[in-house]
Amino acid sequence: MSSKLKQVGLVVSGLIAGIFISLNFSANAGKDAAATALPIEELRSFADVYNAIKQGYVEPVDDKKLITHAISGMLANLDPHSAYLDADSFKDLQVSTQGEFGGLGIEVGMEDGFVKVVAPIDDTPAARAGLKSGDLIIKLDDTLVKGLTLSDAVKKMRGKPKTQIKLTVVRKGEAKPFEVTLTREKIKVASVKSKLIEGGYGYLRVSQFQEETASDVVKHLDKLAKADKDAKGDGIKGLVLDLRNDPGGLLNGAVGVSAAFLPPNTLVTSTDGRTEDAKRRYMASPEDYQRGHKDDFMKGLPAWARTAPMVVLVNAGSASASEIVAGALQDHKRAVVMGTQTFGKGSVQTVLPLSNNAAIKLTTARYFTPSGRSIQAKGITPDIVVEESANGGSRERVREADLERHLGGEKEKPAEPAPAKPQTKGKKDGKDSKADEAEETPHAPLEFASLKDYQLGQAVNLLKAWQIIKR
Repeated sequence: MSSKLKQVGLVVSGLIAGIFISLNFSANAGKDAAATALPIEELRSFADVYNAIKQGYVEPVDDKKLITHAISGMLANLDPHSAYLDADSFKDLQVSTQGEFGGLGIEVGMEDGFVKVVAPIDDTPAARAGLKSGDLIIKLDDTLVKGLTLSDAVKKMRGKPKTQIKLTVVRKGEAKPFEVTLTREKIKVASVKSKLIEGGYGYLRVSQFQEETASDVVKHLDKLAKADKDAKGDGIKGLVLDLRNDPGGLLNGAVGVSAAFLPPNTLVTSTDGRTEDAKRRYMASPEDYQRGHKDDFMKGLPAWARTAPMVVLVNAGSASASEIVAGALQDHKRAVVMGTQTFGKGSVQTVLPLSNNAAIKLTTARYFTPSGRSIQAKGITPDIVVEESANGGSRERVREADLERHLGGEKEKPAEPAPAKPQTKGKKDGKDSKADEAEETPHAPLEFASLKDYQLGQAVNLLKAWQIIKR
């Protein structure tokens, strides 16, 4: 029996080594660098464990399942954002970046084996139920989350529209877990919203960066100008760009949104990693934001968009692409960033398709602002810190630096001169708006652009102060 097990072990070792050799050659195909030597001893240990499971586990285990779990474990233990995407998850990722998918409308990650809420998406079941950034989901219906992969948990949360799922949630500051029942919907995310605020001040909200976000921003800026004209205004006096609870999305969307407010060919962000492909500079130019569009949609941009005073609102739910935009506008002195410290997700994930319709999402680089600041595990520090309420309170939120195995920051890159013309800074004082007087509800979900939106009120006050100074 022992001899038989050894023979099987040798066969499995050969199989595993063959797989890794194949992967290694594939990964290095077309590159000048020599192939990395395979760790034979470690692969032998892997094969021994694989063989032990195949021979002695209490129930038979499918080879595909074992290999898939091994790949998932490899990626999951690198950092919170690298992951294996099976065929369904890969398809879901592709669909979600186009702005339509089924489920609850919640951006999630994994922490201590549980699902952690990064940010609920506006106007979705999760947002309406009051789920918050930092909430920990410990049970899905009667299934404990502990032991599930993130992919498995997401699958359970998604389903046919009009079906229900019960989430058991742990929230910091709450004495015990609570349950919330959500009804699944076909999530159609309108990533850009806008409205004209009193006296010709514009409000533009970006809730997620998708394929059409940048072109939609241009359309909404034009819409604001027309609304001001219809109201017999004398032009847009200032703009609030709201990136709160924006979990990020596509890089070209972030570059395009930044390009709407910066001079052409201005540096928006740069990336740095181990490979040459990971070392990139992204400019406010069609080559870096126009993906999928034949014509440059920036031609429809109203002239005032690049000159009107701006305030960018951020909070701990502002992550990744939204931090790129905030950092670019801050470094180029194009806008004042207001709110609270952002999430700090400054790493680049590259999706690498595999031959079985699956893919891996691999962290390949770090983002840097135009002046060379690292965003990773640090975030963007507002120019003016304003909490969510007049009494100074803000919700406790998880940030990148709180996640297990988070990627550390990196030494700052050399700063580059900012070509954009600085805007005149205003004072923080000014007459309080109605938003300041709104009654606070301790655990209610934050209603953006409502009378209870204290941070927006302060942003408008700052824009008004600019107008007074200009006179």
